[in-house]
Amino acid sequence: MRIDGSGTLRAGCVLCPNPGPMTLEGTNTWILREPGARGVVVVDPGPHDERHLERVARTVQEQGAQVQMTLLTHRHFDHTEGSRYFAELTGAPVHAVDPKMRLGGSGFEDGQVIGADGLELRVIATPGHTDDSVCFLLESDGAILTGDTILGHGTTVIDGDDGLAPYMDSMYRLRDLVREYQVRTLLPGHGPILTSPLAAIDSYIDHRESRLEQIRGAVRAGSTKVEEIIDRVYPDVVESIRPAAASSVRAQLRYLAVKGELPEGVEN
Repeated sequence: MRIDGSGTLRAGCVLCPNPGPMTLEGTNTWILREPGARGVVVVDPGPHDERHLERVARTVQEQGAQVQMTLLTHRHFDHTEGSRYFAELTGAPVHAVDPKMRLGGSGFEDGQVIGADGLELRVIATPGHTDDSVCFLLESDGAILTGDTILGHGTTVIDGDDGLAPYMDSMYRLRDLVREYQVRTLLPGHGPILTSPLAAIDSYIDHRESRLEQIRGAVRAGSTKVEEIIDRVYPDVVESIRPAAASSVRAQLRYLAVKGELPEGVEN
Protein backbone atom coordinates (compact mmCIF):
# COMPACT_ATOMS: atom_id res chain seq x y z
CA MET A 1 0.00 0.00 0.00
CA ARG A 2 1.72 3.17 -1.19
CA ILE A 3 0.08 6.56 -0.77
CA ASP A 4 1.97 9.79 -1.51
CA GLY A 5 4.69 7.63 -3.04
CA SER A 6 6.15 5.86 -0.01
CA GLY A 7 5.42 2.91 2.23
CA THR A 8 5.44 -0.87 2.42
CA LEU A 9 2.96 -3.62 1.57
CA ARG A 10 0.90 -2.90 4.69
CA ALA A 11 1.77 0.77 5.37
CA GLY A 12 0.87 3.82 3.32
CA CYS A 13 1.64 7.45 4.10
CA VAL A 14 -0.61 10.47 3.73
CA LEU A 15 1.56 13.58 4.04
CA CYS A 16 0.06 16.52 5.92
CA PRO A 17 0.80 19.90 4.26
CA ASN A 18 2.44 21.40 7.36
CA PRO A 19 6.11 21.76 6.34
CA GLY A 20 8.51 23.66 8.57
CA PRO A 21 11.86 23.61 10.38
CA MET A 22 10.54 21.13 12.96
CA THR A 23 8.17 19.11 10.74
CA LEU A 24 10.41 18.79 7.64
CA GLU A 25 8.15 18.10 4.62
CA GLY A 26 5.17 17.69 6.96
CA THR A 27 3.69 15.12 9.34
CA ASN A 28 3.46 11.56 8.01
CA THR A 29 0.10 9.99 8.83
CA TRP A 30 0.42 6.22 8.41
CA ILE A 31 -2.45 4.00 7.28
CA LEU A 32 -1.85 0.33 8.15
CA ARG A 33 -3.86 -2.56 6.77
CA GLU A 34 -3.41 -6.27 6.33
CA PRO A 35 -3.78 -7.12 2.61
CA GLY A 36 -7.38 -7.97 1.82
CA ALA A 37 -8.64 -6.99 5.27
CA ARG A 38 -11.22 -4.31 6.04
CA GLY A 39 -9.86 -3.06 9.36
CA VAL A 40 -7.33 -0.21 9.33
CA VAL A 41 -5.01 1.28 11.94
CA VAL A 42 -4.03 4.94 11.59
CA VAL A 43 -0.86 6.19 13.28
CA ASP A 44 -0.53 9.91 14.07
CA PRO A 45 -3.47 11.72 12.41
CA GLY A 46 -1.50 14.98 12.59
CA PRO A 47 -2.43 18.58 13.43
CA HIS A 48 -5.96 19.96 13.23
CA ASP A 49 -5.96 20.35 9.47
CA GLU A 50 -9.49 19.36 8.46
CA ARG A 51 -8.67 18.86 4.79
CA HIS A 52 -5.80 16.51 5.69
CA LEU A 53 -7.87 14.55 8.20
CA GLU A 54 -10.76 14.26 5.77
CA ARG A 55 -8.36 13.08 3.08
CA VAL A 56 -7.07 10.32 5.40
CA ALA A 57 -10.62 9.22 6.23
CA ARG A 58 -11.62 9.35 2.54
CA THR A 59 -8.56 7.33 1.51
CA VAL A 60 -9.59 4.58 3.92
CA GLN A 61 -13.18 4.64 2.69
CA GLU A 62 -12.11 4.48 -0.96
CA GLN A 63 -10.24 1.27 -0.15
CA GLY A 64 -13.49 -0.23 1.12
CA ALA A 65 -11.99 -0.25 4.61
CA GLN A 66 -12.77 1.18 8.04
CA VAL A 67 -10.54 2.71 10.72
CA GLN A 68 -10.60 0.45 13.77
CA MET A 69 -8.23 2.49 15.92
CA THR A 70 -5.86 5.44 15.94
CA LEU A 71 -2.46 5.18 17.64
CA LEU A 72 -0.27 8.11 18.74
CA THR A 73 3.52 7.85 18.86
CA HIS A 74 3.86 10.79 21.28
CA ARG A 75 2.14 13.90 22.59
CA HIS A 76 3.37 16.69 20.25
CA PHE A 77 0.52 18.64 18.62
CA ASP A 78 1.75 18.11 15.04
CA HIS A 79 0.93 14.42 15.58
CA THR A 80 -2.07 14.64 17.92
CA GLU A 81 -4.01 17.90 17.56
CA GLY A 82 -6.30 16.44 14.88
CA SER A 83 -7.17 13.35 16.93
CA ARG A 84 -10.55 14.56 18.17
CA TYR A 85 -11.80 15.60 14.75
CA PHE A 86 -10.46 12.40 13.21
CA ALA A 87 -12.25 10.36 15.90
CA GLU A 88 -15.47 12.21 15.02
CA LEU A 89 -14.96 11.40 11.33
CA THR A 90 -14.24 7.70 11.86
CA GLY A 91 -15.77 6.75 15.21
CA ALA A 92 -12.50 5.01 16.07
CA PRO A 93 -10.87 5.24 19.54
CA VAL A 94 -7.51 6.96 20.03
CA HIS A 95 -4.85 5.08 22.01
CA ALA A 96 -1.80 6.78 23.53
CA VAL A 97 0.69 6.55 26.38
CA ASP A 98 -0.44 9.93 27.76
CA PRO A 99 -3.95 9.60 29.26
CA LYS A 100 -4.73 13.17 28.18
CA MET A 101 -4.26 12.16 24.55
CA ARG A 102 -6.67 9.19 24.67
CA LEU A 103 -10.19 9.34 23.27
CA GLY A 104 -12.08 6.21 24.20
CA GLY A 105 -8.83 4.25 23.94
CA SER A 106 -6.26 2.81 26.29
CA GLY A 107 -2.55 3.15 26.98
CA PHE A 108 0.34 1.02 25.75
CA GLU A 109 2.59 -1.46 27.49
CA ASP A 110 6.09 -2.14 26.24
CA GLY A 111 6.04 -5.32 24.17
CA GLN A 112 2.25 -5.29 23.82
CA VAL A 113 0.93 -6.73 20.56
CA ILE A 114 -1.87 -4.70 18.99
CA GLY A 115 -4.06 -6.61 16.57
CA ALA A 116 -6.54 -5.29 14.01
CA ASP A 117 -8.20 -7.58 11.46
CA GLY A 118 -5.09 -9.72 10.99
CA LEU A 119 -2.58 -6.86 11.27
CA GLU A 120 -0.15 -7.08 14.19
CA LEU A 121 1.97 -4.29 15.69
CA ARG A 122 4.34 -4.61 18.64
CA VAL A 123 4.75 -1.61 20.95
CA ILE A 124 8.34 -0.50 21.62
CA ALA A 125 8.77 2.02 24.44
CA THR A 126 11.35 4.57 23.21
CA PRO A 127 11.43 7.51 25.65
CA GLY A 128 13.81 10.35 24.86
CA HIS A 129 12.33 12.59 22.19
CA THR A 130 9.49 12.82 24.70
CA ASP A 131 8.86 10.77 27.82
CA ASP A 132 5.81 9.16 26.17
CA SER A 133 7.43 8.27 22.82
CA VAL A 134 6.76 4.81 21.39
CA CYS A 135 7.62 3.06 18.14
CA PHE A 136 5.67 0.23 16.50
CA LEU A 137 7.24 -2.90 15.02
CA LEU A 138 5.41 -4.10 11.90
CA GLU A 139 7.23 -7.42 11.75
CA SER A 140 5.35 -8.77 8.74
CA ASP A 141 6.79 -5.92 6.61
CA GLY A 142 10.19 -5.83 8.32
CA ALA A 143 9.44 -2.25 9.34
CA ILE A 144 9.37 -0.01 12.41
CA LEU A 145 7.24 3.12 12.66
CA THR A 146 9.50 5.51 14.55
CA GLY A 147 7.43 8.64 15.17
CA ASP A 148 9.91 11.43 15.95
CA THR A 149 12.43 9.11 17.63
CA ILE A 150 14.13 8.77 14.23
CA LEU A 151 13.33 11.18 11.37
CA GLY A 152 13.68 10.70 7.64
CA HIS A 153 16.57 13.17 7.62
CA GLY A 154 18.27 15.40 10.17
CA THR A 155 18.15 14.66 13.89
CA THR A 156 15.41 14.92 16.46
CA VAL A 157 14.98 17.19 19.49
CA ILE A 158 15.30 15.78 23.00
CA ASP A 159 12.21 17.04 24.82
CA GLY A 160 11.94 14.40 27.54
CA ASP A 161 12.21 15.44 31.18
CA ASP A 162 14.93 12.87 31.88
CA GLY A 163 17.30 14.18 29.23
CA LEU A 164 19.56 12.31 26.86
CA ALA A 165 20.13 9.03 28.74
CA PRO A 166 16.70 7.48 27.92
CA TYR A 167 17.08 8.54 24.31
CA MET A 168 20.45 6.86 23.94
CA ASP A 169 19.05 3.72 25.58
CA SER A 170 16.19 3.82 23.06
CA MET A 171 18.67 4.10 20.18
CA TYR A 172 20.67 1.10 21.41
CA ARG A 173 17.46 -0.87 21.87
CA LEU A 174 16.21 -0.05 18.38
CA ARG A 175 19.56 -1.08 16.95
CA ASP A 176 19.25 -4.45 18.68
CA LEU A 177 15.66 -4.91 17.45
CA VAL A 178 16.61 -4.07 13.86
CA ARG A 179 19.19 -6.86 14.02
CA GLU A 180 16.91 -9.31 15.84
CA TYR A 181 13.93 -8.90 13.52
CA GLN A 182 15.94 -8.16 10.36
CA VAL A 183 14.13 -4.85 9.94
CA ARG A 184 14.53 -3.44 6.44
CA THR A 185 12.65 -0.16 6.66
CA LEU A 186 12.04 2.67 9.12
CA LEU A 187 8.80 4.63 8.69
CA PRO A 188 9.32 8.01 10.39
CA GLY A 189 6.89 10.67 11.58
CA HIS A 190 8.53 13.22 9.28
CA GLY A 191 10.63 12.87 6.14
CA PRO A 192 11.16 9.98 3.73
CA ILE A 193 11.31 6.31 4.65
CA LEU A 194 14.73 4.91 5.55
CA THR A 195 15.81 1.71 3.85
CA SER A 196 19.15 1.34 5.68
CA PRO A 197 17.97 1.14 9.30
CA LEU A 198 21.28 0.20 10.93
CA ALA A 199 23.13 2.98 9.12
CA ALA A 200 20.47 5.50 10.18
CA ILE A 201 20.58 4.44 13.83
CA ASP A 202 24.37 4.35 13.93
CA SER A 203 24.39 7.84 12.43
CA TYR A 204 22.06 9.07 15.19
CA ILE A 205 24.23 7.51 17.89
CA ASP A 206 27.43 8.92 16.38
CA HIS A 207 25.84 12.36 16.08
CA ARG A 208 24.81 12.41 19.75
CA GLU A 209 28.22 11.23 20.93
CA SER A 210 29.94 13.84 18.75
CA ARG A 211 27.62 16.58 20.01
CA LEU A 212 28.28 15.57 23.61
CA GLU A 213 32.00 16.03 23.01
CA GLN A 214 31.30 19.50 21.60
CA ILE A 215 29.29 20.35 24.71
CA ARG A 216 32.16 19.17 26.90
CA GLY A 217 34.51 21.38 24.88
CA ALA A 218 32.26 24.41 25.27
CA VAL A 219 32.12 23.91 29.04
CA ARG A 220 35.91 23.46 29.23
CA ALA A 221 36.26 26.73 27.29
CA GLY A 222 34.30 28.56 29.98
CA SER A 223 30.72 28.57 28.73
CA THR A 224 28.39 28.26 31.72
CA LYS A 225 24.98 29.23 30.30
CA VAL A 226 22.82 27.44 27.78
CA GLU A 227 22.76 30.42 25.41
CA GLU A 228 26.56 30.65 25.48
CA ILE A 229 26.87 26.96 24.68
CA ILE A 230 24.42 27.30 21.78
CA ASP A 231 26.56 30.09 20.34
CA ARG A 232 29.63 27.83 20.46
CA VAL A 233 28.10 24.51 19.42
CA TYR A 234 25.41 25.74 17.01
CA PRO A 235 26.99 28.93 15.57
CA ASP A 236 24.81 28.91 12.45
CA VAL A 237 21.48 28.09 14.13
CA VAL A 238 18.55 30.11 12.79
CA GLU A 239 16.32 31.89 15.28
CA SER A 240 13.27 29.76 14.51
CA ILE A 241 14.94 26.57 15.77
CA ARG A 242 16.98 28.13 18.58
CA PRO A 243 14.47 26.89 21.20
CA ALA A 244 14.99 23.34 19.88
CA ALA A 245 18.76 23.79 20.15
CA ALA A 246 18.32 24.99 23.73
CA SER A 247 16.22 21.93 24.57
CA SER A 248 18.91 19.63 23.17
CA VAL A 249 21.71 21.45 24.99
CA ARG A 250 19.85 21.20 28.32
CA ALA A 251 19.25 17.48 27.74
CA GLN A 252 22.95 16.91 27.12
CA LEU A 253 24.00 18.99 30.12
CA ARG A 254 21.68 16.95 32.35
CA TYR A 255 23.20 13.80 30.89
CA LEU A 256 26.71 15.02 31.76
CA ALA A 257 25.52 16.07 35.23
CA VAL A 258 24.16 12.58 35.93
CA LYS A 259 27.51 11.14 34.89
CA GLY A 260 29.34 13.56 37.21
CA GLU A 261 31.04 15.34 34.30
CA LEU A 262 29.45 18.77 34.72
CA PRO A 263 31.37 21.38 36.80
CA GLU A 264 29.53 23.40 39.40
CA GLY A 265 28.06 26.65 38.18
CA VAL A 266 27.06 25.40 34.71
CA GLU A 267 23.39 25.97 33.93
CA ASN A 268 21.37 22.86 33.09
